[in-house]
Amino acid sequence: MNAILDAILSSDSTSADFAALKLPESYRAVTLHKDEEQMFAGLASRDKDPRKSLHLDEVALPELGPGEALVAVMASSVNYNTVWSSIFEPVSTFGFLERYGRLSPLTKRHDLPYHILGSDLAGVVLRTGAGVNAWKPGDEVVAHCLSVELESPDGHNDTMMDPEQRIWGFETNFGGLAEIALVKTNQLLPKPKHLTWEEAASPGLVNSTAYRQLVSRNGAGMKQGDNVLIWGASGGLGSYATQYALAGGATPICVVSSESKAEICRAMGAEAIIDRSAEGYKFWKDENTQDPREWKRLGAKIREFTGGEDVDIVFEHPGRETFGASVYVTRKGGTIVTCASTSGFMHQYDNRYLWMSLKRIVGSHFANYREAFEANRLVAKGKIHPTVSKVYSLEETGQAALDVHHNRHQGKVGVLCLAPEEGMGVRDHELRARHLPAINRFRDI
Repeated sequence: MNAILDAILSSDSTSADFAALKLPESYRAVTLHKDEEQMFAGLASRDKDPRKSLHLDEVALPELGPGEALVAVMASSVNYNTVWSSIFEPVSTFGFLERYGRLSPLTKRHDLPYHILGSDLAGVVLRTGAGVNAWKPGDEVVAHCLSVELESPDGHNDTMMDPEQRIWGFETNFGGLAEIALVKTNQLLPKPKHLTWEEAASPGLVNSTAYRQLVSRNGAGMKQGDNVLIWGASGGLGSYATQYALAGGATPICVVSSESKAEICRAMGAEAIIDRSAEGYKFWKDENTQDPREWKRLGAKIREFTGGEDVDIVFEHPGRETFGASVYVTRKGGTIVTCASTSGFMHQYDNRYLWMSLKRIVGSHFANYREAFEANRLVAKGKIHPTVSKVYSLEETGQAALDVHHNRHQGKVGVLCLAPEEGMGVRDHELRARHLPAINRFRDI
């Protein structure tokens, strides 16, 4: 690995130099072990500790197939799917790997007794497989996490509709929390030149998800003037939704859980902020009963910020805890768009407020290749900024996942893989200087 890192850090390495590098037989990666699937049986979700289930192992370099690339990973990040994987909820990811492994002899490589996690990366292409023309060794890249086969017509209008659509590093193996990753080359995008490795690695999954969910016509189709309620507005997903609302001429109503998180939203430019902890919202009377009075109280608070208007769009991802309130506060004809369920997957709401007011619930999952490209392009142009608040080493990935699990983080947390320290990888210093306060705003609070 030293020779690979030396080539990356050298200012005069060529594509031919990278192509000539001898690849190692093994590399370090963050893994789950199949024989530990039941290690947390009987424990409440919050009591499941990713530090116990995530291992830093030496693993064999996978075979490179057609249309694929091996990428030296300089940095990655932790997403909620890493947390779900690490606590084996809602199911063990080894079931995903087994099903994928039955698809073809090539996908059989993914069905292993260990699972290499991670759905983000920034790094350098080392090798490309047969049939690859757009990328070459030495290219600096980020990767989006959509893995598709596209052998069915269903996926050719929107690749997210491919029956064999999967999330790389979650439903496939050889993810980005490692020194080397295996990806399909149609996952690759140019690394934003003004960002460090850890900054460039952090937006991929959440930025693309927020773009599709809020901006794309496949999601809410946000327009100028819309009022947008954003749950967890300073978090990994919400921080990008807040930026998109502001950049797109909409008004974000940012829901946060502390004054420090409210301050981050103000730093992004948001003015309408609801601190749900300070306001004491309790949407559930008990485990089985919601409190409609709290929905109405939230709606009244929103209208204080909007001049009496209800929200056009609700950016939903907490799920069970907030979904009843989300349906209630949306205006007549408005849209609740949901991409996750971090507080629980079984949503409950009063359907009278949906059907009689002609509201829509839209399911949104990651992004297709075009949406991921557009989201990355906005980052590269300095229109949307990374939200890194803290960076961990590869050895500390378990702690990083625990901190995300317990919501101790702001924005995104990065993980250094091959990069020996933070702050490396910047190529466009002029563009960086213009946007440095925005790039660092999640670190500075």
